[in-house]
Amino acid sequence: MVLNIEAEVRDLVARRDISKALMRYIRGQDRLDKTLHLSAFFDDSYVDCGMLAGSAAEFVDFAQNLLAEFESSQHILGQMDITVDGDSAQGEIYFYAQHRHLKDGQPFDLIITGRYVDEYACRGGEWRILKRFEVIDWVRDDPATDGEFMTANRGLPLGQRDGKDFSDTRAWPSEST
Repeated sequence: MVLNIEAEVRDLVARRDISKALMRYIRGQDRLDKTLHLSAFFDDSYVDCGMLAGSAAEFVDFAQNLLAEFESSQHILGQMDITVDGDSAQGEIYFYAQHRHLKDGQPFDLIITGRYVDEYACRGGEWRILKRFEVIDWVRDDPATDGEFMTANRGLPLGQRDGKDFSDTRAWPSEST
């Protein structure tokens, strides 16, 4: 078997850059960073999440507004099956999403799992999502069970949004410098 090193490197770089676009998508959603969220798409990208089908800009506005209604959210990506063919690629990406919300003043955890069925393109040397179809595999909406733990551990740093999260501020305690 003869390896084409140049083709292998192109394939690996494409997968890396597609993964970076997927990470921008997820981080933009969870941190409510609209600019970062939108940077995962091209201007002419299409998204169908079931609740909305339209342009990437329409989707990002919809998702940012919807997620802002939750106290917090966390999206985790799982298996990624990506096939690269020149300047185009397709993928199926598993996700697990948890959203904290209130029902009658009580905290609940809405958990949604599914897959993103994507098409990607490389334009001007940059890989982004060109088309996305979201498939839901299962959903749960259960009372939150972390109340005792959070009460007993009040000093834990909690994730925040809108640029206030530690990962954004990197406000290290002065003893660590």
